[in-house]
This record gives sequence, C-alpha cells and structure tokens, in this order.
Amino acid sequence: MQLNVRPNAGPGGGPGGPPARGMPVPKQRARDTRRTISRIWRYLSRQRAGLVFTILFAIVGTGLGLLAPYLLGRAIDDYILDHDKSGLLRLCVMLGAVYLGNAAASWLQAHLMAGVSQKTVRVMRKDLFGHLQKLPIPFIDRSAKGDLMSRATNDIENVSTTLNQSLIQIVTSAITLIGSLALMFALNVWLTLVCLITIPLVSRASKSIASRTKKHFSDQQASLGRLNGFIEETLSGQKVVKTLRREGRAIEDFSEMNGALKSASVKAQTLSGYMGPVMNTMGHLTFILIATVGGWMAYEEWTSVGVIVSFLNYSKLFSAPINDLANQYNLIQAGIAGAERVFELMDAESEYSESDPGKPVDTLTGAVVFDKVSFAYRQDKPVLREVSFRAKPGDVIALVGPTGAGKTTVINLLTRFYDIEEGHGCISIDGEDIRGLDKDSLRGRLGIVLQDAYTFSDTIRENIRYGRLDATDEEIVAAAKLANVHSFVRKLPQGYDTMLTADGGNLSQGQRQLITIARAILANPAILILDEATSSVDTRTEVHIQQAMETLMQGRTSFVIAHRLNTVRHADQILVIDGGRIVERGTHEELLAERGFYERLYRTQFAGEAI
Repeated sequence: MQLNVRPNAGPGGGPGGPPARGMPVPKQRARDTRRTISRIWRYLSRQRAGLVFTILFAIVGTGLGLLAPYLLGRAIDDYILDHDKSGLLRLCVMLGAVYLGNAAASWLQAHLMAGVSQKTVRVMRKDLFGHLQKLPIPFIDRSAKGDLMSRATNDIENVSTTLNQSLIQIVTSAITLIGSLALMFALNVWLTLVCLITIPLVSRASKSIASRTKKHFSDQQASLGRLNGFIEETLSGQKVVKTLRREGRAIEDFSEMNGALKSASVKAQTLSGYMGPVMNTMGHLTFILIATVGGWMAYEEWTSVGVIVSFLNYSKLFSAPINDLANQYNLIQAGIAGAERVFELMDAESEYSESDPGKPVDTLTGAVVFDKVSFAYRQDKPVLREVSFRAKPGDVIALVGPTGAGKTTVINLLTRFYDIEEGHGCISIDGEDIRGLDKDSLRGRLGIVLQDAYTFSDTIRENIRYGRLDATDEEIVAAAKLANVHSFVRKLPQGYDTMLTADGGNLSQGQRQLITIARAILANPAILILDEATSSVDTRTEVHIQQAMETLMQGRTSFVIAHRLNTVRHADQILVIDGGRIVERGTHEELLAERGFYERLYRTQFAGEAI
C-alpha cells in the first residue's frame, strides 16, 4: 500500500520524529482498476431496489429512443411518399408520445440514480471515517493530515460524481449500442457491415488514450492530496510562519506544489480530451460512408429511402454511446483513481484485532509496573532503555528530564498508542500485561490532560460532556466547579452554552486547559496522565490549574510530566529521565539531597535560566 506518509515518523519531534516539511512523498499509481471497480460495485449493490428501477427506466427510455428512428422511416415510406396525411398525423402523434415517454423515463432514471449514488457514497464515507477512528496512532503520526483529509473529501466526492453521472451513462450506452446494432442488422446487413468498419480504429484509439490517462489522473489526485496537506499544515502554524517571517517561503513552496498539481492536471485533462474529438471524427466518417453507400443502394432500388433515413439515425445512435463514454472518460478515471485512494486507506490495518480483542477492563486499582522496558520509534534510535519502576494505587509519579529524554514515550506506551515488542520488557496494570488487555476498555479507564488543550466546535457544556457522554447537566456543572471552570463560565453571556471554535480561540489557553481538566474529572478515570498541563500559562492561571489538578488526582494513580519542577514537589516518586534511562528516582527532598541531575535542573530553573 502506498499512502502519503512521512517514513519513520514518531511523535513529539524527538528521536524518531517526523522529518521537515517539504520532504518528497511517493507518487500514487493506479494498480488494480478491476479490483477497485469490484469493490465499488459491492457498495453499489446494496442499493438493489434503486438500481433495479433505475435500470428499468433506462431500458424503457432507451427502448423508446430506439423506436423513434424506425417510426421516422415508416413515416417516409408509408405515408409521406404515398401522400397519406391522416396516417402521417397518427404516426406523428405516436412519435410525439414516444419522445415524451423517453424524456419522462430519462428524468426518472436520473432522479433515482442520484439517490442511489448518494446513498452509496454515504455508506462509503461512513465506513472510511469509522475506519479512520480505528487506525493506530503510529499510522496517524506518519501520515500527512491534509492527504488523509483529501481522501475523505475530494476523493470520495470524485466517486460520488462518477457514480451519479457516469454509471447510468454506461448502462444506457450499453443498451443503446446493443439495441441499435440489432435494429441495423434487421434493416440492412450490408449497411451494418459498412458501419462496423470503423470499430477497430475506435477500439485501438480508446485503448491507446486510456493507457496514458490513468497514470496522470492518479498523479493528479496525489498532487491534490499533498497540496491540501501543505495548506492545512501552514494554516495550523500560521503564527509561527508570521513570527519567523516565512510568508515568502510558504508562498514559494505552495507555488511549487500548485505547479505540480497543474502539470499533472493538464496532462490528464489534455490526454483525456483527445477522446471526444477522436470519437466524433470516427462517427462522422461512419455517417459519410453510410450516406454514400446507402444513397447508391437507394438509387439502385436495393432499399428504400425510409430505411436509409432510419439507418442513418441508428448509425448516430450506435456511435453516440462510444462518444458519450469518451466524453465521460476523464470523469470515470478520476472516480476510479479517487476510489482506489479511498480503499487504500480503508485497507490500512486497524489497531483493534477482531480475532483477539483482548481482555476487557472493567475496573482498575491503578497498580502500574514497568519492567525493563525498551522502545524505539526507529530501530536505529532507541528512545527508552530498560526503564523500570512501580506505582502503587493512588501514587503520584512525576516524570522530569530534558526535552527528548523519553518522558512522553512512557505515556505513549502506557496508553498503548504504541506497543513494545516481545522481548523488550513488560508493562502491567493490576498484574495484567497490557498487551493482553482490550485497548478500548483500557483507555476508558485512563484520563489524559495534554499540554495542548483541545476543544471542539461546540458549546462549553458539550466540550465537558465529551468526557462522559451520558453525564447530566448537574454533573457537568459539578465537574466544572471542581476544575475552577464555573467561576469564569458564569460570567460569559451564554454561560455553558457559549460556542467554542475548534481551537478554542475565544478562550485563553488557561481556560481551555481548565475545561479539559473538567472533562477528565467527569470521566472519573482510575489512572490519570497530566502531560505538561501548566507549561503554557501564566503564574496566576497556573495556580488555578494546579488546584484543579490536585482535586483531579485525589485517590487516583497519576503520572505527571512537568518541566516546572515546583509543580511536582509533592509527588510520591519523581523519575528523572535522561537519554532514555531513569538516572535518578525519589521524592523531591531526597533528590535535592543527592545533589545530582535533578538538583542541577532545579537550581538552574529557579535561577531563571532555560533548561
């Protein structure tokens, strides 16, 4: 599988972290068109009733369209040449009814097909988003977020457009092609053979163009995914871009990616654009041959004028499906390329095993043991080296050390965002190896408050309720009071119904952090993880957050990652990590008395120097 990923990426920007922006990504190639179409059909076939009626109306409409040229020939031979006005009037009424029926059937089939295609894509989109929620964190860390978004939006939309516009076109074209050919043979075998002379030329031209355009449409979709990823990344880091005055560089990078997209799009559209003119030329050539041969046959009285008129119309109907498919070709190729990218993402391995989901976790006391745990995001760069420690239920364990030492990795392993390999130690909770526990239920007993306080585009009430979806409004307010949220929320005009933006831009960093703490209080976890929760706030706000965290930690095993060492003074055990190893451990007073690594960190920090 080829996805737009950053190879060997790890979280946190430390060892094994993602490479710099602008690193080349692998190009996409359509590898198995037949399998992709088969998978689309499996989704489409769920709408059997809609498909049946759509095809039924397509048959009726196409059949009426095929009847019209025959009636036109009858009008010439039986009524116009014989000057039968009453018969001609009756046939004209019949012809009008045929055209009206054709129009009605065409409208009904288009209406039904729109419903079928949208329902099909709705299920595909639901399955894709559901699978995204099951993908492991390492996969998300390695992938370009914009490319994932492009697959879930642009590529899905290409599939929707193709199903809505091209599928019914293929059905009606097939019926028209077979029906017109059968009627042409019935009218005149020799003229039909003349019409078929150009078919080998059409087939060869179509195959030649198709082999070239598929590659360029896949490249176009991949380029679009990369461009979306860059836009998403740049907008997310807009403050950094402006602070470092890198707007010019961003514009240059964007122009380069935009140019690549333009180049791929031009190649794809230009090559696919050849199809229509080539098919039209073949159709005109066929019409000229039939008119010439048919005129000579009518002159020799080998056939009638009405038959020639009917045949000319049927020859147009015969070539029209080929032209229609040619005109739809670029849309079909874009749809197939988009579907293939969507299915590639759906085929990415889930972090949940259906065959062995693991032992469910109902309750936890919070006894945690790391026993000689080693881990690396990349094999050549170990991040943890034989880390061992024990946390009794209710203990507060602080993890301190320089950036990149491995503190966050300890948390990633405890939450099973990443798993250690066999033979590289063991992590157990309440005596159970966590690799044998169900990930979902394990995480349900963990509460995490991250450095980057994330809020959703919803009310403050619903952002807190995210910690436990069945919580009542009273429980939400109670959690908010414990987290020192209630004091500032009650001053807002809409109170708890105040809408937040996705990044919580209408609140301060400290207020957003307090909301995430209220969310964790509401979840009532057995084990609590606080990752640099006070690192981005002022001293006054830090006091409020510290009070809220102390409330949250009561009676729970807690792991606290902190750079501000004054926040972990009262921890039951402080683990000093450096270079992936625990170099010191003990209480605040014990570590200061040792006058080692921790004491130097502490003195340096309170001397006002950066660590």
